[in-house]
Amino acid sequence: MTSGYRKYIWQHAGWPVFEYDAARLAAPLAEVAHQQGRLLGRLAETADSVQDEASLAVLTQDVVKTSEIEGELLDVASVRSSLARHLGVDIGALAPADRHVDGVVEMVLDATAHHDRPVTAERLFGWHAALFPTGYSGRTRITIGSWRTDETGPMEVVSGGYGRQRVHFEAPPADQLDVEMRKFLKWVDADTAEPAIIKAGLAHLWFVTVHPFDDGNGRVARALGDLWLARADHSSRRFYSLSAQIQRDRSAYYRILERTQQGSLDVTEWLSWFLEALRRAIVHSDETVDKVLLKSRFWRQRQSLPLNDRQTMMLNRLLDGFNGKLTTRKWAIITKCSQDTALRDINELVDRGVLLRSEAGGRSTSYELAAL
Repeated sequence: MTSGYRKYIWQHAGWPVFEYDAARLAAPLAEVAHQQGRLLGRLAETADSVQDEASLAVLTQDVVKTSEIEGELLDVASVRSSLARHLGVDIGALAPADRHVDGVVEMVLDATAHHDRPVTAERLFGWHAALFPTGYSGRTRITIGSWRTDETGPMEVVSGGYGRQRVHFEAPPADQLDVEMRKFLKWVDADTAEPAIIKAGLAHLWFVTVHPFDDGNGRVARALGDLWLARADHSSRRFYSLSAQIQRDRSAYYRILERTQQGSLDVTEWLSWFLEALRRAIVHSDETVDKVLLKSRFWRQRQSLPLNDRQTMMLNRLLDGFNGKLTTRKWAIITKCSQDTALRDINELVDRGVLLRSEAGGRSTSYELAAL
């Protein structure tokens, strides 16, 4: 590049001293704090088991969506089972362990459950290794346990097919990474002037701009943001998922990142976007809390109901949000029983007023939960 030419934020002489308009951010910051307090207030008087269920639901979203942002689809049941296994939460039958799912779960849980622990290079290397347990990203072997080396060229964020690639961003060269990451690690745990929520946004931006790994930088950046959000909440339980909100607005996320990384050291626009995404994440989590509270009320009202394990499992599936219509055949497949046994299980619940039968008959008959 031409001497003195600055295309990316990290090439400015003042990097990495970010600037932002605190007055402009005061109102959205206060609104986020209000929404956090309101959400935590909804759960404050509930039993620990209810809070565990809400946190499990949100963490499941977080793990699934932080991978989905990168185009990687994880099985929701496997993620939920892995989280339950790690947290010691009883959700009945668990899906078989999956080392790739377990790796993402371990990173997210370490960031949130152990948010008070220092962020070190070794800790980040551990997260990175957990994301890529085989040492490969797809079919490409990547460097694990150290920063990238740029052996195959500069670290670039590109889009478009072969011959039509567009470079959105180029990260600092590998020979600067030791210095860059020492600065970041010194700042991230230091007692600095920024509010914790602002620091979450800055940590996310700073890390993903340095892009120190061959792959997985976005997921690690979001985990660092979650770590600082957990510090802001003073809680290891997560009741909202910023990753889920970013996935819902992924195009806008990439646009604001590109503008910020090609702009000046004034990152007010990025922080404004981050705070609005956070506010929407908290508001959206009301749906998750509603489901958890409904589930808690359902079981509280039916605690004396005699149920077998298959019935308990399927009722929980319905309460968590069943995909499609429940039929005898689906019950038999999911619970691994015969259709005769499935029909008997279902009829018992219909007779007790727990399930309702659809008007259609024969093979098209389906069932749903009775209203509470």
